[in-house]
Amino acid sequence: MLGEKIGSMQQTSSDKLLPGNGALPRFETTAQGSGTLAGTEVQGMATYTSDMRADGTLYGECPNQGLVMAADGVATFTATGIGTFTEDGGAIFKGVVYFQASAPSLSSLNGKAVVYDWIVDPEGNASWDLWEWK
Repeated sequence: MLGEKIGSMQQTSSDKLLPGNGALPRFETTAQGSGTLAGTEVQGMATYTSDMRADGTLYGECPNQGLVMAADGVATFTATGIGTFTEDGGAIFKGVVYFQASAPSLSSLNGKAVVYDWIVDPEGNASWDLWEWK
């Protein structure tokens, strides 16, 4: 069951085509931007890879390559998600993210499963909305 919304960030992203996973393409995406997380103003950045699957959906992973910076410290994160391309050339992913925060302002995220929507338009403008999973 979804709990309360705990964050929202606006980011810009860019993609790079990587060597394929068999006959299907693989992408690397980097993103950075700002917003709020756990009631704290933050800056964030991440790099993740996505593999196209035979049915046309995407499986994405960010294996501890995400960083959120607050005034009092940082949090790193690991995430996975399932996505699809949109008709206009963007993408939508839904998944789960796990934070490891050393920043006191973000420490409430430790030990929680957080679900997200990652929506990217064709120009690379992205929104990342996060909810606690209860």
